[in-house]
Amino acid sequence: MVDSIVDGIQTPDERRIHDRSRLIVDVFFDGKDATGVASTKDISVGGLYMNTQLDIPEGSLLLVRIPLSDARQVVCNAEVVYSNPGLGVGVRFQGLSDEARELLENELADV
Repeated sequence: MVDSIVDGIQTPDERRIHDRSRLIVDVFFDGKDATGVASTKDISVGGLYMNTQLDIPEGSLLLVRIPLSDARQVVCNAEVVYSNPGLGVGVRFQGLSDEARELLENELADV
């Protein structure tokens, strides 16, 4: 077995506490220096990865709107925790309401 912790550093996959699902939808985001639409690569109740060519630095705060089935949507704040300039960003949801968490859980259960 290969130890996934090297010199005390964990890879992003080991740091995640929520399982990610391959739900691909267009996410609308708005931040101080960046606004647009990006497709998701994967998503969980903890956050998501957005494919975008915009350079959005780590620590940036965004308002994200995630459309779901049956004309429902989740709107919440998110912090960029990983940036891969020109390719995408990983964001962690902040202050996700119980209702929004339930909507996401239900949507991801169907994936």
